[in-house]
Amino acid sequence: MRRLAVLFMLTLLGACSTVDDLSPSPSASSSPTVAVRAPRFADSKPHEWDSGAPWNYAVHGTDVSKYQTSIDWPTAKASGISFAFIKATEGGDRFDEYFSEHWARTKANGIPRAAYHFFYFCTPAAVQARWFIQNVPVDRSALPPVLDMEWNPNSPTCHLRPDAATVRAEMTTFLEIVERRYGKKPIIYTSVDFFEDNELSSFRGYPYWLRSVAGHPREKYGSHPFTFWQYTGTGIVPGMTGKSDINVFNGSEAAWNKWLRQNTR
Repeated sequence: MRRLAVLFMLTLLGACSTVDDLSPSPSASSSPTVAVRAPRFADSKPHEWDSGAPWNYAVHGTDVSKYQTSIDWPTAKASGISFAFIKATEGGDRFDEYFSEHWARTKANGIPRAAYHFFYFCTPAAVQARWFIQNVPVDRSALPPVLDMEWNPNSPTCHLRPDAATVRAEMTTFLEIVERRYGKKPIIYTSVDFFEDNELSSFRGYPYWLRSVAGHPREKYGSHPFTFWQYTGTGIVPGMTGKSDINVFNGSEAAWNKWLRQNTR
């Protein structure tokens, strides 16, 4: 009889419970870390991907500067933008006038974001690092800061093209100063030609964000590891006017969630 009574009580408890009751309830402020899994954005100048197509990746994002104005971030997020890289500074005296707006609105809409600095070869790296620090607030919830390293042959004010050893030394100076300030190892963004010219295959120890719009990074950078891949500069993202840069995180949704936990605290 005692055994039958126990079974009867367990049956009653089960009938009064739902899956939601048995699972922790998410807080009202929590939101998914992936807006849309593996979105496939339109492109005004699409590349024919033979292999390694970007839409095979679960997590997509964008990068923006003053050229992307008045972005409808809720719409962009709903379309599949799960993170954003935002231009903050350039050289030792230029501040992107839309940085503050993009920085505030992405956070308000729950989009993980990072600030990036465009390197200028006519200003010492230490000066540029201090300029970045002066303009980008410390925010533990932000993604690691980004150093954008690429040649700029169209610059009207700087035509220097340092040798590879000098470039790597300047990169090291900037990265170390910024890491001490923000407590996170910065990300390096670069292009195929800059990567090859400056032998960055030997410059390890940092996460890389690689540009490759005409082939998968493994075709252009070999076996060099990367965390993010910029696969187009002519994408079409709802909520963003004109052509958009689109990127992917190199990993699964679970890997993204883990990377976020490790880098946004």
